[in-house]
Amino acid sequence: MKARDIAELLNEPACDHNTKEKSGCAKSKPGATDGGCAFDGAQIALLPIADVAHIVHGTIACAGSSWDNRGTCSSGPDLYRIGMTTDLSEQDVIMGRGEKRLFHAIKQAIDTYAPPAVFVYNTCVPALIGDDVGAVCKAASARWGVPVVPIDAAGFYGSKNLGNRIAGEAMVEYVIGTRTPDELPPASHRLGITVHDVNLIGEYNIAGEFWHVLPLLDELGLRVLCTLSGDARYREVQTMHAAETNMMVCSKAMINVARRLQERYGTPWFEGSFYGVTDTSRALRDFARFLKDEELQQRTEALIEREEARIHTLLEPWRHRLQGKKVLLYTGGVKSWSVVSALKDLGMKVVATGTKKSTEEDKARIRELMGEDVRMLDEGNPRLLLKTVEDYGADILIAGGRNMYTALKARIPFLDINQEREFGYAGYDGMLELARQLSLTLECPLWVALRSPPPWQGQQAMGLPLTAASSGVHHA
Repeated sequence: MKARDIAELLNEPACDHNTKEKSGCAKSKPGATDGGCAFDGAQIALLPIADVAHIVHGTIACAGSSWDNRGTCSSGPDLYRIGMTTDLSEQDVIMGRGEKRLFHAIKQAIDTYAPPAVFVYNTCVPALIGDDVGAVCKAASARWGVPVVPIDAAGFYGSKNLGNRIAGEAMVEYVIGTRTPDELPPASHRLGITVHDVNLIGEYNIAGEFWHVLPLLDELGLRVLCTLSGDARYREVQTMHAAETNMMVCSKAMINVARRLQERYGTPWFEGSFYGVTDTSRALRDFARFLKDEELQQRTEALIEREEARIHTLLEPWRHRLQGKKVLLYTGGVKSWSVVSALKDLGMKVVATGTKKSTEEDKARIRELMGEDVRMLDEGNPRLLLKTVEDYGADILIAGGRNMYTALKARIPFLDINQEREFGYAGYDGMLELARQLSLTLECPLWVALRSPPPWQGQQAMGLPLTAASSGVHHA
């Protein structure tokens, strides 16, 4: 990828960074890819497309570091779970065999799995030695008649967010618009409602949480052509250009896809979140508003009234247990504000939130929800997190898996909110699951035992002699 192409992706017109003095996202500094490089961002953005063969062109370490690191679920194919790599060695680099290995790797993937398409991810080593991944993919596609899509996202290009945009750009250039959607089945016309086609961009179906939302959209008569990329299929990505509106689901990382679809096909888009009762209802209303269908708006209001009444009844006992609890939320991107809304719905107070991977608009949303004096943490080293917990009297740390042991060593209740989690928190039913997991975490009886003084300290306070067992002394 040329420097000019990277600069164009960083200079995203639809992003709030462009309203500042210097337009575009800041170019990455050395060490900035510590939280994920461009390759990592590109692969996790597209890996949930379940029926595609995903080949990592590079050393085995790149495939091992990123493969299967997102807890996305598929309702059908599981080809995306198979890690494929060209496994370049030193000899391959020295002898210039990288392109040949890639060509044969594509052939092996097609012969073994017969995928509808192959995605090839370029990494640092082949990018540095000058492998022409685009030319190899073009030749392989012509040879075997299967679409082979190059995703040129070498890690040193920049951060994970840049990699997300590179992945989205590849979908716009090579995939979207290459097939028309299937005709609606005859039964759908007998329902007497107008079916609208929509897309969800930046929805990854972590722990199957999109399945909490899909029944609501089906009931409203919204046909989801594609979720880019949770539980998606290649043939669905091809039809994204035919949607009437797009929803950017809690993410600005692939905002370039929404903008490009609007420029090319005139498809309007909006940003929304399915975390929390309030934001879920707002997202459904936004669909109806953008589609400009009065009957849809009436159905939407009726559905929201029914679902909110149901979920508020179910949440009442949980809300009573969680009311007033203080939370330190350390996560990245849009979750830094979208989860705040869900926690406020439960009566909890967020005392601080992480903003390391948040955009300026994310930070503005945080201030809107929590006030101008909110504590934002740009760094999340263990010492800072623990000091924030102590200073603000937080009852629980909600963060990613890498912070779990920091919390447990400090005897602080911890809930995983990032991509490795096992529970889906989106939609109305997801809200109930979030309340349940928070209560189970906070009320675990282990915390009382862990925070109590050891028995032998109580004996010393009463002037009693220590027994051999309580003092830890063992005699042979």
